[in-house]
Amino acid sequence: MKNIGILLSGRGSNFEAIAKNVATGAVRNAHIAVVISNKPDAGGLETARKLGLNAVAIPSKGKDRESHDREVVAALKQHNVDLVCLAGYMRLLSPWFVQQFPQRILNIHPSLLPAFPGLEAQEQAFAYGVKVAGCTVHFVDEELDHGAIIVQKAIPVLDSDDEHTLAARILEQEHIAYSEAINLVLSGKFKTAGRRIVKT
Repeated sequence: MKNIGILLSGRGSNFEAIAKNVATGAVRNAHIAVVISNKPDAGGLETARKLGLNAVAIPSKGKDRESHDREVVAALKQHNVDLVCLAGYMRLLSPWFVQQFPQRILNIHPSLLPAFPGLEAQEQAFAYGVKVAGCTVHFVDEELDHGAIIVQKAIPVLDSDDEHTLAARILEQEHIAYSEAINLVLSGKFKTAGRRIVKT
C-alpha cells in the first residue's frame, strides 16, 4: 500500500476525484495519508475532514518559500508519503522541495503542455483560438509546468464553447487523467527516455 500526500490551496476538485477513486479501488493499492493546504480556509481541507482523512493547514502567509516548504516536507515525511500530488496548489515549490521527492511529485495542468503554461490556461487557449484543448499530468521539476509528461487528455474546442464551458469540459478530463497517472507511477511500470515516459 502506497501513501499519497495531497497539496491544495482551494476547493480541491481533483483531490475529491482522487479520493473517490482511491475509495472505490480505481486507484489501486493506495491510501491518502495526508491532505495539506497553505490556506487554512481551503474548502479541500473541510472535504478531507468529512472523508475522515488527515487534514493539515500549514499557512504560507508571511513566510519565505523555503521555510514554508520545509514545514510541508516535514509533514509529508511524518506521514511516510510515497507520492505527492498537487491539486490546485497555488505555490511554486522550491528546488529543495523537488529534490526531496525525485520523480515522486505530480501536478495537473489544464492545457496540453507545453502550450499555455502558468495561470488561466483555459482562458489563454480559448483566446488563442485553438481547436483542441485538454489537460496534462506531469512530474514536477524545478521549472513551472515543465516536468516530463505522464498522461494527456485532449478534447475538441466546440464552436459553441466559451471559456467557462471549455474549462468545465477540461476539468472532467482532469479527474480521469490524474488517477490514470497515479496508477502508472505507483505501479512503477514505466521508464524515462529523455523527456518521454514510456510504459513498460
